Amino acid sequence: MNQVEKLRLTLDALFGNGVSKHLPKDIEIIFSRKTGRIRTVTYQGKLLCTLRIDGGLAISPYFAQILLKSKKFKENCLEINDAAAPFIEEGKSVFCKHVVWCGKNIRIASDTPILYKDKVIAVGKAVLSSEMIPDFNRGMAIRVRDSIKSRSGEISS
Repeated sequence: MNQVEKLRLTLDALFGNGVSKHLPKDIEIIFSRKTGRIRTVTYQGKLLCTLRIDGGLAISPYFAQILLKSKKFKENCLEINDAAAPFIEEGKSVFCKHVVWCGKNIRIASDTPILYKDKVIAVGKAVLSSEMIPDFNRGMAIRVRDSIKSRSGEISS
């Protein structure tokens, strides 16, 4: 099994079957010199994702936008209201009261893309699961890791 197949299987396992078919064809995989494992995946100079030590993926907002073409992937996303959008674009956390809609596949500590008007504006780590977020009117729902204004998605060497 080659590394691209392994990446496809990981995408399907984390975000739902069939999501990996939206992975661009000519991706570039950068390996760690120390361990030989995949470190980062890029496409046309833009960062798609990095592999975590626990086997998970840390996806970029750019990659989340590509994967959003899949209906199954949208179930891993969360949509926010107008009031919170400018703050979340800058990298601030998402609070429960700002959530308009949330997909059913959001689990605690899972990578969660944050949508505003069907565009990915940030990606973060879920603090609460999709069952809990609608029930709460206060507290943090997603801790934002990367947003469209905090970083452009380019790789800095």
